[in-house]
Amino acid sequence: MHDHRDAAVEQHAVRSGLVLTAVLAVGELAGGWWTNSLSLATDGMHVVADAAALALTYFALWVSQRPADAAKTFGYHRAEILVAFVNGVTLCVLIVFVVVTAVGRLVNPPQVAAGGALVIAGLGLVVNLVVAGRLHAHQHRSLNLRGAYLHVVSDLLGSIGAVGAAGIMLATGWTIADGIASLLIAALVLRTAWQLVREAVDVLMEAVPAHVDVTALHRALAGVPGTREVHDLHVWTLTTGRYALSAHAVIDECIADDALLTAMAAVCSRDFHIDHVTIQIEHESR
Repeated sequence: MHDHRDAAVEQHAVRSGLVLTAVLAVGELAGGWWTNSLSLATDGMHVVADAAALALTYFALWVSQRPADAAKTFGYHRAEILVAFVNGVTLCVLIVFVVVTAVGRLVNPPQVAAGGALVIAGLGLVVNLVVAGRLHAHQHRSLNLRGAYLHVVSDLLGSIGAVGAAGIMLATGWTIADGIASLLIAALVLRTAWQLVREAVDVLMEAVPAHVDVTALHRALAGVPGTREVHDLHVWTLTTGRYALSAHAVIDECIADDALLTAMAAVCSRDFHIDHVTIQIEHESR
């Protein structure tokens, strides 16, 4: 769990990244229109998605600090998962538009003001480096923050592609490079989006956390002295870094319930990093 100081530092990193990204989005979209560069406009649309992702990330960081109540007994921590899912789906939708437009430009490549595109893409590359550096230290704190970081990193790669395309066009006049760079950027963004959506869906569908081997977990719980059988075992992710388990345990009559529950909770926490444990005891006579 994060304390309030951790949350404040994360919010500051996201907030500063949001401001820089919003300015960059306006600059790249305007620059793409002015220079007629699809790769620059594509990167600009991706930056818009980045800005939206950072805004949603900031909101999720804020709302997740709200305490649990009678209506939300687990609290609001899953807001980050919903935000990660929305971010991923939004990216997928943008990719469809980019690919259709890029294919059209491969067939009929337009004239592009390569010099202006190179300058603007270079500035975008610098801004993305700064924002990525701000978020790098926090990316492992939650799926939400990692999603925001991946957004920025994929856009950083996109900026590199836009710079490369502009440089090629400036040096050789080969305008088809603009459409090719757009498709490469789209492929990078799609990979990021798919990974984010898949992980968010796993959490929303209450899939077993990636680090938990259910067979090993079942065997470990059944191996606690006094346990005859473990059944109806379920384990899922509440939010990043918070895992829950529920199960039924059949135990010998001579075993104290509290002692066995303590031993099972210790196994879950120590060996599988599961801290929210609910086990229903069922007695069986010898």
